[in-house]
Amino acid sequence: MRENEELSPPAARVINAQGASSYVLLCEHASRYIPAKYQDLGLHQSELGRHIAWDIGAEEVAMQLSSHLDAPLVCANYSRLLIDLNRPVDSSSSVPYLSESTFIPGNANLSRSERQERIDAYFTPFQNCVERLLDARTAAGRSTTVIGVHSFTPIYNGVARPWQAGILFRKSARFGRALVQALGGPAAGIAENQPYQIDDESDYTVPIHGEARGLDAVLVEIRQDLISRGVDAADWGLRLARALDMCVVTQ
Repeated sequence: MRENEELSPPAARVINAQGASSYVLLCEHASRYIPAKYQDLGLHQSELGRHIAWDIGAEEVAMQLSSHLDAPLVCANYSRLLIDLNRPVDSSSSVPYLSESTFIPGNANLSRSERQERIDAYFTPFQNCVERLLDARTAAGRSTTVIGVHSFTPIYNGVARPWQAGILFRKSARFGRALVQALGGPAAGIAENQPYQIDDESDYTVPIHGEARGLDAVLVEIRQDLISRGVDAADWGLRLARALDMCVVTQ
C-alpha cells in the first residue's frame, strides 16, 4: 500500500454467519464511514453525525440481537450517503442530494459512471453478501425470517413522531402484527407501518431479500433518541430478542 493510501473495508461484514436462529438480521445503515477520497461529500463533520449519514443506535441494537438470538447479522461498512442499501438503485433516494433539508454537494450532478462506481463498490457487494447467506440457508433447508434493523428521527420536516418503535411489513402481516403485540402494541408506543410504509420504489430488503424469496421479512424502526446511548441500545436489543422469541413460539 502506498503511503497515505487509505485501506478501505469491504462493503459488508457478517457476524455469526452460522448462527442457529431462524432470524437473519440486516443493518443496512450501520455506518457513517465515508472514504477520504469523497471529501465528506462536502459536508461538515457535524452533519455526518446526524441521521442523514447513518441510523443512530441501530448497529448496537443489531449486535445485541445477534448475540441474544444466536442470529447471523450483515452490517454495512459505509454511510448511506454514498448509496442507500435499502433502496433500489434507480430510486430517487438511492444517492440523495437532499436529505430532509440538508443539501449534499458531493451527491449533486453525479455522472452515470460515478453513480455506477458506487453501485459496484458498495451496493452490489452488500446485496451479494446477503444473497449468499440466504442461499446457503435455503440449500441447508433452514427456516429463515429476515429482519432489517433501523432507527428514525423523533421529528421529520417539523412533524413529531410519537412512536417508540414501528414494525414495517407488507406481505408478512401475520408475523409483523405478532411482533407488534409481543413488544406491547400501541399502548406501549409500538406502531404498525410507522413512520414509513414498505414500497417497491423505495425499499429493497423486504421486497427483494424477503418477499421475492417467499420469506417473512420486516423492518424494525426504533426512535433514535431511545437507543443513542449504548446502555439503551442494549436494553432494546434484549427487549426485541424476547419479543422475537415469542413470535417463533406463536407462529
